[in-house]
Amino acid sequence: MTNQKLLLVYDKQCPACNYYCQLIRINETVGELTLIDARDNNPIMEKITAQGLDIDQGMVLVIEGKLYYGSEAIQALALLSSRSGLFNRLNYQIFKYPAVAKKLYPLLRMSRSILLKILHKTKINNLNLKNNQYF
Repeated sequence: MTNQKLLLVYDKQCPACNYYCQLIRINETVGELTLIDARDNNPIMEKITAQGLDIDQGMVLVIEGKLYYGSEAIQALALLSSRSGLFNRLNYQIFKYPAVAKKLYPLLRMSRSILLKILHKTKINNLNLKNNQYF
């Protein structure tokens, strides 16, 4: 698992998502993390959409072509993190267990929805869902 190209696809217009993605540090021995705004026209979004993954319901971590979605993505990021700095150490301690990540991720997703609504931001709606409401 060295020198991998990791892609993290997230909503850059969400301040909480953007802050999280700016703070996360991947262990140097693992590889390099590239941040991709899901709102940009990027070929990886085509793959995410083709897999039926709703980017409004979870970020996507891509490691060597494999997609980790939502709670799996945040748990994988915790395991791959450098543990440098308070944020990365806390992130690791909280999300290193799949069951904890699975329980907490819906709260993070709900917080994102509330924040986007307050900020009058639209959802990405990569799956072109008819009911594109926040709640």
